[in-house]
Amino acid sequence: MNTDQGLVTLISDMDLMCAESEAPRRAYEDPVLIQDNRVLQNLLDLEDRYMPNPAYFKCVQTDIKRYMRKMVATWMLEVCDEQRCEEEVFPLSMNYLDRFLSVKNISRTSLQLLGAACMLIASKLKETIPISAEKLVTYTDHSISFNLLMEMELLLLSKLKWDLSAVTPQDFLEQILSRLSLEKEQTKVIKKHAQTFIALCATDCKFMIYPPSMIAAGSVGAAVHGLSNIPYLDVKLLQRLHEITGIEMDVLRGCQEQIEQTLANNLSNMAQPVEQSTKMEHSSSSSSSSHHTNTQHEHFKEQPTTPTDVQDIRF
Repeated sequence: MNTDQGLVTLISDMDLMCAESEAPRRAYEDPVLIQDNRVLQNLLDLEDRYMPNPAYFKCVQTDIKRYMRKMVATWMLEVCDEQRCEEEVFPLSMNYLDRFLSVKNISRTSLQLLGAACMLIASKLKETIPISAEKLVTYTDHSISFNLLMEMELLLLSKLKWDLSAVTPQDFLEQILSRLSLEKEQTKVIKKHAQTFIALCATDCKFMIYPPSMIAAGSVGAAVHGLSNIPYLDVKLLQRLHEITGIEMDVLRGCQEQIEQTLANNLSNMAQPVEQSTKMEHSSSSSSSSHHTNTQHEHFKEQPTTPTDVQDIRF
């Protein structure tokens, strides 16, 4: 091979390596870890250690309210979704946030800063390419600074005592699904729906009282129940979930029903603004449509870069 051919080959190899390095790397599922009962038992033994105090709104916090947590959680979920984070990042971020608020009293003006720090640490732990601190500052519409985010990160790590490998419902999902008698395609569909339910539970304060294993099992049950094309009886499923997790069937059924009710409430709340918008469109005259379009365009141009405007909680 002459010098020119060798140079071409070297450049081609370098291009290939660069292209491979830009793509996020995903670890293969290890069947030994997923199907080994010792792993599942270790998760069940450790989950109580990482549960927050569900009464921290009364016992610890003097300025933070439940609706404020809901607003920040929704913002965090949208950031994780827009950044295409791994499914584990958001539940882990919320675990950090709740555990921090269980031991440290802060003002409402620092809540979004705390949420950004939680996402920063969780993405470092779970992502191949973590969310950058600069990008998180941008998502807050620059209501926080880089230095403040770094200070909050250190405070968060200190209050969590650097114990970051928390057990979340996401950790139980593969353990549960691998032990159900389902086909591969059915498992994929159920997993996708269950991950949505897990994220929904993480945004709602009332699910803080449930251990991660129960939320994961309830999410799987709700996913199967909502998919009528999967021939799997609810009673048999609850029995199997009981055998896997050791949680009583009545408790599992109650958790599943609460998840389904929370989903229904959220869908209802989302439908109301759409109905109101439709009524307003019908009531407006056609002669003002051009003015309305221009005004609407100007309104969107003025929207902040933050996906959800959580700065209202600062007042």
